[in-house]
Amino acid sequence: MDNKDKNLVNARRLLCPMPVIRTQNAIEELKPGDELKVICTDPGTLHDIPSWCRINGHEVKEVEEEKISGMREITFTICVGETN
Repeated sequence: MDNKDKNLVNARRLLCPMPVIRTQNAIEELKPGDELKVICTDPGTLHDIPSWCRINGHEVKEVEEEKISGMREITFTICVGETN
């Protein structure tokens, strides 16, 4: 797996709690200060991922929402915190 792959989580079509679990697993492989992009389609992640990041010391730097082929995609950019 190259560096780009480990900095991207494809959580499209996954429902709670899987996007958060995949995010957690990916962050465990990164270093503090690294950035992770998480792409989701579950609208519940708009609350779940920022809450999980806040509790675990990570920072949501950006949230983008767009419609692609009629499906809502939510992309989070997360900065890995020191508590990793």
